[in-house]
Amino acid sequence: MENSTKTMRIVTILYCLLISNSFFSQDTKYYRQLRYNHISPYLEITGIHPIDSATASNTSHYIFRYDTLGKVSEIVNNHYHTEKVHPLASIGCHKIIFAYLENKEIRIFYDPNNKRIMNGRNVYKEIYHRDESNRKIQLNFYDLHDQPMESNWKIAEYNWQQTEKYVIEKRYNIEKELVSLSPYFDFGITGILIDSTGVPKAHYNLNEKLEVIENDHGIASYQDTYDESGNHVKYTYHNKDDEFVTNQWNFAAGEKIYDELGNNIQLNFYDTRNNILDSRNLYSNVSRTESLSATQEDSLEIKKITLGYLDALEQLKPELMDDILCDKFNKVTIGYDKNQMHEYCRSTNKYQMIQFANEWNKNGTKFPLKPERQIVFLDIHDRIATTKLISDNWIEYLQLIKLNGKWKIINLIWQYRDMKMYMK
Repeated sequence: MENSTKTMRIVTILYCLLISNSFFSQDTKYYRQLRYNHISPYLEITGIHPIDSATASNTSHYIFRYDTLGKVSEIVNNHYHTEKVHPLASIGCHKIIFAYLENKEIRIFYDPNNKRIMNGRNVYKEIYHRDESNRKIQLNFYDLHDQPMESNWKIAEYNWQQTEKYVIEKRYNIEKELVSLSPYFDFGITGILIDSTGVPKAHYNLNEKLEVIENDHGIASYQDTYDESGNHVKYTYHNKDDEFVTNQWNFAAGEKIYDELGNNIQLNFYDTRNNILDSRNLYSNVSRTESLSATQEDSLEIKKITLGYLDALEQLKPELMDDILCDKFNKVTIGYDKNQMHEYCRSTNKYQMIQFANEWNKNGTKFPLKPERQIVFLDIHDRIATTKLISDNWIEYLQLIKLNGKWKIINLIWQYRDMKMYMK
């Protein structure tokens, strides 16, 4: 009971601090992007590509608010529809509230409804400890009850020590055991090289003597290059002799191309001899363009597929039914439960439709001699379409999708034309 009361008192004090920080906020800044970070939470969250409030109201952005001492009191994430980013490169929630208590920096995370949530590391609270020079020396994670917890990378605590060359980083799980940098990248003790402006330059894998060593993939460091705008433009992998090596994803260097607004629009990958291996364009939430209109060939194919659905049933063609339906196909109509005396959605999958095409019209009595078939094209947009099929007995709405250059039916909803077929 005493511990519970103590915890509640701490939470109340902290809440007052959070409100106080926000209330006395003196400055607000807007940024299009955050500086990319795949090094460590030791690095400060930094906005890049500053904009004004009017511009921010019409585009994706981040809001930084500061208290009277110039410390960040709140970061709001209004950055939407962006490319996938590294977990350390995003704040991982809608809003972070900061509080400062003695040598501690406390971060708590919220959704748009001001409900406390986990951040991108899957923790509810982060507490950074700082030394007398205001340098970070430790980070701990906590749950909703202020109990220590591990992140999604099985890390409960980060420790940092400043040496002449590096910031030495060690990570521990809840059992106080040393753990790797991340589940997919095997660096143990690490040395972070940061320039005088706070920009990360490299991350080295170290042994207990703080000597540079290679991991199981032959990697001793990964090194980063940023341009004058703060964009992360290149990252490379090296052995202990600082020579290029291939990582576990089979490339030695990655290059990022940006538009003038700081959107990463292209990725290039290189081998150890700087020969390009792959290049891919990335989606940008600012530079989006309208999809192409469907062609006449698309319209003809959609009509053929729509009619093929009835042909497969009438003419007993299970192979045709298999060909025109997507594997995720779902057909829904209105069913009636006589026992419960209520209507429900009755569903049919692709496998069942193939079985119907095998046997449903075996006696030839399910369709008239000259069936009525009328197709109405409701909408076609690039690789998706909706049609309405009117036949003798049914009204059906079909949704189609173009996969690997071929149209398929993905969804179908239908009912009888004669409403007397339904129980009242």
